[in-house]
Amino acid sequence: MSLFGSSHFGLPRLKPLSSKRSHVVSVLDIGSTKVVCMIGRLTPREESQILPGRTHNIEIIGIGHQRSRGIKTGVIADLDALEGVIRLAVDAAERMAGLTVESLIVNLTAGRLGSDIYTATIDLGGQEVELNDLKKVLSAACQQSLRQDRSVLHSLATGFSLDGERGIRDPLAMYGDALGVDMHVVTAERSALKNLELSVNRAHLSVEGIVATPYASGLAALVDDEVELGCAAIDMGGGTTTISVFAEGKLVHTDAVGLGGHHVTTDLARGLSTRIEDAERLKVVHASALSNSSDERELISIPPIGEDDRDQPSQVPRALVSRIVSARIEETMELIRDRIQRSGFSPIVGKRVVLTGGASQLTGLAEVARRILARNVRIGRPMGVSGLPTAAKGPAFSTAVGLMIYPQVADMETHASQSGLLMSLGGNNSRIARMGQWLKESF
Repeated sequence: MSLFGSSHFGLPRLKPLSSKRSHVVSVLDIGSTKVVCMIGRLTPREESQILPGRTHNIEIIGIGHQRSRGIKTGVIADLDALEGVIRLAVDAAERMAGLTVESLIVNLTAGRLGSDIYTATIDLGGQEVELNDLKKVLSAACQQSLRQDRSVLHSLATGFSLDGERGIRDPLAMYGDALGVDMHVVTAERSALKNLELSVNRAHLSVEGIVATPYASGLAALVDDEVELGCAAIDMGGGTTTISVFAEGKLVHTDAVGLGGHHVTTDLARGLSTRIEDAERLKVVHASALSNSSDERELISIPPIGEDDRDQPSQVPRALVSRIVSARIEETMELIRDRIQRSGFSPIVGKRVVLTGGASQLTGLAEVARRILARNVRIGRPMGVSGLPTAAKGPAFSTAVGLMIYPQVADMETHASQSGLLMSLGGNNSRIARMGQWLKESF
């Protein structure tokens, strides 16, 4: 049985998980460097172990990954090539799990992700806040986000206000003259969503849910205190670097920079006149975002591009490799710093930044990030699941693991339709979460 429903605008929406039932969930992480399929078994936690957004234990029972083809800087460039890679990744996961995948939760990086805060206020006339009042204010905020050329991926109430007093999480049964809500809405271009769904459908699979890449990677790489106190997760992929800001248990901002690990590779290939695959190996084995005094004396062999002179590699100081790498890394970190500053969420991020994604494994990256961002930086690896093979426990698999976690937090979202609201709001243990059934039955 599907875990998901559809909105009136064609975008699949996740239904809240039953906290008393086990589920099998399949996810697909489509990136510029690799495509990953994971199959997980979600089993209910004991009542005493349930936390907000963590109602189930997750065990990975199948995984397959392939080198990406047909994707450039997160954008689909070749449907045929991507279809073939998806088939291979899903087939490997199916064989490991011993079951057949029919539909998946998929991530989206392309589509010019938008991140906006919408505010709505309704008059209470000094009366008690009732469920219908919450429905009205949420609907008013959601309706503001509807656009002809864009679809809403995520819509989260980040906080309520009463008579101008912000920071109220649960206003039910409280009294006031005016009830307000701040709604964080993540949108994407509809064309990008259609192309993403098409690429999956061509592999004879259906899309059951779509999750913004920065949201997924943050869910996997951040610990509970970081999500609650405020933190930025920086997911450094092959073609794109995404930013997600979390506070008070919710996603409050997303952004993306069109630079990633592949740009470092191409810089090395151009600067050293070598092939892309040789530049990638140099990056992994020898490159560092930092230089030291011994780098000038240490020589590295650089294979030339031409096949005729493959036996005559040139020798360059390791310092040259580091200079090429550090220039691109510093540019990327400066862009991230400026984006966080311009977003207005810099005070919420505070001193906490987590780097994740495949490109975050570059030697010396954390030190450069600390200097440029002027914040505490750690490398975030995927957490919250069991059964991951050793090769999949690194930062490169954070997005895939985050997609597996996402069904447990999907009920925090509220979506608009032409006839009212879809989905519930709030964590599994809040009174507001219990509005979900009422909203679906009444509207």
